[in-house]
Order: sequence, then structure tokens, then C-alpha cells
Amino acid sequence: MMVLVADDHSAYRVLLGWFLQKLGLGHELVADGGEGLVAITRRHFDLVISDCHMPRMDGYALARAIRLHEQGHAHRRVPIIALTANLQPDDPQRCRDAGMDGWLLKPLTFAQVCDVLGRWLPGPPGEVSPALPRASTHWPTRVDMIQTFGSERVVNQMLDSLLREARMDCAALADARITLNTQLALGRLHRLLGSLAFLGCDDLESQGGSLIEQVRIHGVQANLGRLEVFEHDLKLYFAYLSTL
Repeated sequence: MMVLVADDHSAYRVLLGWFLQKLGLGHELVADGGEGLVAITRRHFDLVISDCHMPRMDGYALARAIRLHEQGHAHRRVPIIALTANLQPDDPQRCRDAGMDGWLLKPLTFAQVCDVLGRWLPGPPGEVSPALPRASTHWPTRVDMIQTFGSERVVNQMLDSLLREARMDCAALADARITLNTQLALGRLHRLLGSLAFLGCDDLESQGGSLIEQVRIHGVQANLGRLEVFEHDLKLYFAYLSTL
């Protein structure tokens, strides 16, 4: 069995790769839809898991391109699973219209991934471990993270990539606030929300989700104070994570 994972967030690629490796499944990890489409043209996959929001080619565009490729080459239809942090009311229909078959919600757990694989792969993925616990609502300790994700090596990789990317996203969000760039702010808020959901930081995740809605409706200028507070809280959280 071969699974293709497309996600621009390196921490999620590491996590999904670890889960798939743990289940003994072959997999390829790519950073955007364009790379995913190239992979599809090179080899056969039994399942595709794709983030909905990626630069250059997002998950919806990738799904449509895969369906066109299948039709043009008379290939069997591969199941495509959408990966998203926030499932809006119109998202299921948008997924179906793009040719997707189901979805996974971030933050991911081993049990979620096993459920999806068991449903959409041609056969069961094999012996699976009991569901791993979700991260708790408090800021996670190192022990919490190792218990949740099952490996200190994976936690080390995830923390390193998560902090690096989240700090860059936070700096870009500050630039968007200064330049009043609403689209850039929404894009960076979405990526930051994915980072926070990944670690199960419920308070900051809720704060970020509410901020996305306010910025989408009213723009950056009307939310300057809230953005500054959010950036400050993020920096405190990143400082905490760097001590783990």
C-alpha cells in the first residue's frame, strides 16, 4: 500500500509520516499540490491525504487535477482525503465538488488516521495500536507530547520544525498588521492555527479562530489591537516551547 501526503506544514508531514510508518504503510510526503501532482504521474498510490490550503496549488486544485489525470489515462479512482483545521459549513460540499471523498480534522490523532485508512484503503492497514490520547487543554509538557505522539525522536523533529515555521509565520503576521494586508494576515493566521491545533493549545487556538473570523469580516485595521495581543501571546508560547 502507498499513501501520498501533501501538506505545506512540515510538522504535519512528520506526524503523518510517523503514523504511516508505524502501520507499515509505504508513503511519500510532499509540500504542496504541484509536487503532489508530479508524484501522482510517477507512481500509483492507494490513498491521497491533502491539506486544503497550500501555496501555489491547494488541496482542492490538486484533487481536481488528479481526477482529470485519472480520466485521461483510464486509471482507477484513488480516494482523496481532505486535511483541514477548521471545517466550515460549506467545506464538505466544496470537498465533494473538487472530487474529494472524506476529511481529517486537525489536530490529528493516531486513532483518526487509523479510522480513515481502515475505511478508504483496499484492505485493513494491519494491526493498530490503541488510540493515542489527545493533548490536554493546558500547555503540553515534554512528557505529554511523548505520550501523545509515541516517540521522543518524532517530538524533537516536530518541535524544531514547528517553532521555526511558527516564528516565521508570526513575523509575517506582524508585517501584515503593519501594512494592513488582510489576505496576508488571514493566510498566516490559518498556518498559525494549524500549529496551535497540532499541539492541542486550546486557548490560543480558540483565540486565533475567533481572530480569523473578525479579520475576514472587518479587515486588519479594525483588529489591530487584537492582533497585537495575539502576537504577544504567541511569542510567550513559543518561548515556553523552546524550553521543552
